[in-house]
Amino acid sequence: MPAVDPVEKTPSPAANLGARLSVLARDIKISHTVFAMPWAILAAFLAADGWPRAGQLLLILLCMVTARTVAMSANRLLDARLDAMNPRTAGRALPSGRLSRAFMLGTLVACAAAFIAATALFQLFYANSWPLLLSVPVLGFLVAYPLMKRFTRLCHYYLGGALALAPVCAWVAISGGIALTPLIMAAAVLLWTAGFDIIYACQDYESDLRTGVISIPARLGIAQALWVARLTHALCASLILLLGWHAPQLGLLWTIGAGAAVLLLVVEHSLVRAGDLSLANMASLRVNGVISLLLGTLGVVDVLT
Repeated sequence: MPAVDPVEKTPSPAANLGARLSVLARDIKISHTVFAMPWAILAAFLAADGWPRAGQLLLILLCMVTARTVAMSANRLLDARLDAMNPRTAGRALPSGRLSRAFMLGTLVACAAAFIAATALFQLFYANSWPLLLSVPVLGFLVAYPLMKRFTRLCHYYLGGALALAPVCAWVAISGGIALTPLIMAAAVLLWTAGFDIIYACQDYESDLRTGVISIPARLGIAQALWVARLTHALCASLILLLGWHAPQLGLLWTIGAGAAVLLLVVEHSLVRAGDLSLANMASLRVNGVISLLLGTLGVVDVLT
């Protein structure tokens, strides 16, 4: 009997709201909130010079989750066509048909409304109008990211800027103003994110060339792109160390964490080579999740002790 090729099944649309929400959470990788969240929490503790008010901290957490969901929903909507042409991303919820564009758009609108409502509560309960005033510009900046890859290789740094808003916005939400400390944090987060996003984008080199997506790997080649990522992370490491020197609340634990973070960045770059990207996900995602949690946790403990 001749061999029969297996038939690849098309994923079925999620049947109910619970199933759709589960698919959404996996598709937008809700767990990746871990990249920016510790920086926002650390900025809140630094701005308060200790424990922020519980209500402020809860509102910051709500803003972080809803803002990221808005950003990722916009990413999936705007990139649905490109995702369908890329073998690595063709299984995402929209290209595969597991979620509808209407559901994704509804999620975006609902989370945008929740984000703006949360920022309004800073005005209502803490007489701080800045979060509400900045809410729409912040959302606009976040949802514009997918468009950047259409015309600039600096899209990785724009993504870094989106995550860099986390410590700045948290600081403003607590203090009602701005200072040098959150700007140093923002610069570090921008470079840190851009560096690991360049590594991540190397996986899509062939697809980006075919579809016309503009990225540093597509423009420079994988080998040179990895060198750009290394230089970007070297600058980030210097800013992490500078933050410990600048902020008086950060001491020995931050120094230990900063040293460990630099070591982890070295490990990250040792995992990827131009001829072998098999560990690119581990290098760009898992290692950096550890870095963020490590620095955020040790930084907060330093502030409190």
